[in-house]
Amino acid sequence: MKTVKNLERLQQIHLLIENENTGSPYELANQMGVSERLIYNLIEQLKDFNANICYDRSRKTYYYLNDFQLQVSISVSIISDEEVTEVFGGSYFEKNTKSSFYG
Repeated sequence: MKTVKNLERLQQIHLLIENENTGSPYELANQMGVSERLIYNLIEQLKDFNANICYDRSRKTYYYLNDFQLQVSISVSIISDEEVTEVFGGSYFEKNTKSSFYG
């Protein structure tokens, strides 16, 4: 589930950048509960998606130079003989039995 966690972090950092409310890289790392190195890696990943990201030292925030949108949608269903488990964005929701899911 590392990929799901990475996508959640990308979405979280995107929203903060979009609102121009990130703080310094150090502050952003503390806010997100990750290392500063990971913050730089996440920003590079966004740049790989053609996000034009800049940093304003006087305001202490990252911002998008141009409009940029990121939508993350995740849906996984695990079906066994006894139950159906659905995973949405890293959260787990369980249905009691297969018959109640289809019934």
